[in-house]
Amino acid sequence: MPEARPSPAPTVVDASGLVLGRAASVIARRLLRGESIVVVNAEKSIVTGSRANVIAQYTAARARGSVRRGPHFPRYPDRIFRRTVRGMLPHQKTLGRQAFERLEVHIGVPESLRGAPAESPEAAKARPALRTPMTLADITRLLGARV
Repeated sequence: MPEARPSPAPTVVDASGLVLGRAASVIARRLLRGESIVVVNAEKSIVTGSRANVIAQYTAARARGSVRRGPHFPRYPDRIFRRTVRGMLPHQKTLGRQAFERLEVHIGVPESLRGAPAESPEAAKARPALRTPMTLADITRLLGARV
């Protein structure tokens, strides 16, 4: 019987200051290539757009459907980040499902990853803006999460 190869250590991505949608698309592409990714500081990622529009979109998504049938939109920042990445994967097909299983998202930095080197994709970094951007933590507090 062939010996199982140990999987390489997952790549740690720090989401602080990254635009949520751009970071999700970069991460989704890398997951489809077979990479394992751990995202830390998900609550510090940025959602661009006017404050009123962002709040309206997230509250509407949260209120849509019913408790029994769904769709069940998450309330916490790590779950919102995962769902955003899932939307950029073919998650109903085997390849997309396997890619999604290789993703871990954390609020803050877990104890096991404290000293690990984290990277921040350049393509996902936020550009300077006149108004202060909303973080995912701000949005989730409005949705009722205790972050």
